[in-house]
Amino acid sequence: MTTVLTPASPLTAADRCDRCGAQAYLRVVLLSGGELLFCAHHGRKFEPELKKIAAEIQDETERLTTVPNTASEEER
Repeated sequence: MTTVLTPASPLTAADRCDRCGAQAYLRVVLLSGGELLFCAHHGRKFEPELKKIAAEIQDETERLTTVPNTASEEER
């Protein structure tokens, strides 16, 4: 997914996918105004169509594979 870094606020656990209700990791700001939120799965699924209508895409899917600083050595 092509990422455009924006000054938008980070997505939180309260942000939910507009398609399925899972936690959102992508915010798509539309050329026509407004925004859509997607989980990683639906963001990938609709990527070609989203690129056509997006002014900006905020992609935070890297958070799914990042190891938290609080993880023990065994968890890393």
